[in-house]
Amino acid sequence: MNLDDLTGEYADIEKRLADPSVHADQAAARRLGKRYAELRPIVETARDMRAAQDDAAAARELAAEDPAFAQEAADLDERITELEETLRRLLVPRDPNDDKDIILEIKAGEGGEESALFAGDLLRMYLRYAERAGWKTEIIDAQHSDLGGYKDVTVAVKSRGSEEGVWARLKYEGGVHRVQRVPATESQGRIHTSAAGVFVVPEAEEIDVQVDPNDLRVDVFRSSGPGGQSVNTTDSAVRITHLPTGIVVSCQNEKSQLQNKEQAMRILRARLLAAAQEEAEAAASAERKSQVRTVDRSERVRTYNFPENRISDHRVGYKAYNLDQVLDGDLHNVTQALVDADMEQRLAEAT
Repeated sequence: MNLDDLTGEYADIEKRLADPSVHADQAAARRLGKRYAELRPIVETARDMRAAQDDAAAARELAAEDPAFAQEAADLDERITELEETLRRLLVPRDPNDDKDIILEIKAGEGGEESALFAGDLLRMYLRYAERAGWKTEIIDAQHSDLGGYKDVTVAVKSRGSEEGVWARLKYEGGVHRVQRVPATESQGRIHTSAAGVFVVPEAEEIDVQVDPNDLRVDVFRSSGPGGQSVNTTDSAVRITHLPTGIVVSCQNEKSQLQNKEQAMRILRARLLAAAQEEAEAAASAERKSQVRTVDRSERVRTYNFPENRISDHRVGYKAYNLDQVLDGDLHNVTQALVDADMEQRLAEAT
């Protein structure tokens, strides 16, 4: 679709959004609003570029009689070049999930109790980062370890309607995160290496994924670990198995079986959506190898080195010596390096 088509679509949506009858269907109005927000920076940049081109042409004409306008024309040409590059980036096809919220799961891996403590550190990092971004977080399910870490924790992150979705920033976090430090359980001061796995999926709405109840096996059991009075006393925990895919989701955080089932279904829909999209992408481009987007989740993606206060992302060669700040939620530069690398690859594919 060319710029004229996009400008026309933008004007049409603007007119439709001004019609009160459109807002009677809130879902349709939201879809129009999202598309309008996507098109706005493209249309505004295109308008700025055309205005600069007209001004530059006028300045060149005036420069033929008054050399003082030559510098103005040169400055406008430089501005046009910048706007053209901005527009080129804006026209790169977007990830359709970029405006979605996410469900993020952190699992302790190699390293036993130390890995569980590290999983807790990662959870705190993401919660603090979300707080800085103005996002809303909700811990859906958690299995605590004996020393206060997490064997497994699942958290939903919502953007609260901000212009940039959570998936756009955190979709690159999936993979194995490795930590190097002296564990709290180490009495002789030796540095250990352990790891935790991070799994990120866009949160699916019911309209995104249709789940046939006949495809589900629902089991109930007693919750375990720290919790309220219902833990270990009632069958409130729920395990849902999606029979066609074999995906299994368990939830025990809530006090009632119904609440745990609702949370488990929420996670299941997100995983089914992610699996369907991965399958579609693989079928569409079996040969495509993305350094960032299709990284194997079994691969080590990042190392957190405490003795050197260093964080390293191995996919894009990012390295910084502010690990303490990153773990306190200052994750922007890390995620931006991944966003930039992905954009460069998309630009290369588009040419």
